[in-house]
Amino acid sequence: MATGVGWTNVAAVFERPAGRGAMKRTNHYDAAFEAYLRHVGVPFVVVDEARRARLNQVSLKSMDFIVTAPSSHNLLVDVKGRHFPSGCGPDRGRAGHKWENWATKDDLDSLLRWQEVFGDGFRSMLIFAYELLDAGSADDLAADDVASEAALAAAKEGEARRSSGHAAPFFFRGRFYSFFGVWADEYKTAMHARSQSWETVSVPSREYRDLRISVAELLRC
Repeated sequence: MATGVGWTNVAAVFERPAGRGAMKRTNHYDAAFEAYLRHVGVPFVVVDEARRARLNQVSLKSMDFIVTAPSSHNLLVDVKGRHFPSGCGPDRGRAGHKWENWATKDDLDSLLRWQEVFGDGFRSMLIFAYELLDAGSADDLAADDVASEAALAAAKEGEARRSSGHAAPFFFRGRFYSFFGVWADEYKTAMHARSQSWETVSVPSREYRDLRISVAELLRC
């Protein structure tokens, strides 16, 4: 295992060279998460989303952000944008799968390799940025959080390992978002193949409810 680059070389590895200007986020989920971090005043580094690195002849997908979380690890973050709920039209004619959480095998492999490279004090996390499709979605999300937290506490006789910690949706450029994270190593343990051809994976809804953490709770916002 690598000794870890730590914070010392973060700027040299990831920040843009002088004179290239600020990075433009083309993905609205990434832009929303960056705006959220600025809103809550948490220190972070933006990583060039188009850059891949080579370590020991292995190509690694870059994470999106490196975030300092109070009383926790420094976070190596890959943001995944999803609708909440997914699979339903604007008239909400279909119930949809609420907690869509698929990722690619490359996402997980790269995040866990980066965790090794950065070493102690850093931990990789998938952040799922859910765009709430309408006003009813916020109510659904809050109700689902309360129900899942109560079930988890009951199942573990009051010793729930974590709270889902629902926070108010974040408004950005005409859209509402809610952010939840899953530790990459825990995701990998629970994941199942979703598509062999696309090399995508996902975590079943029940396990995902146990693993997800509200970013507001994680960052103590």
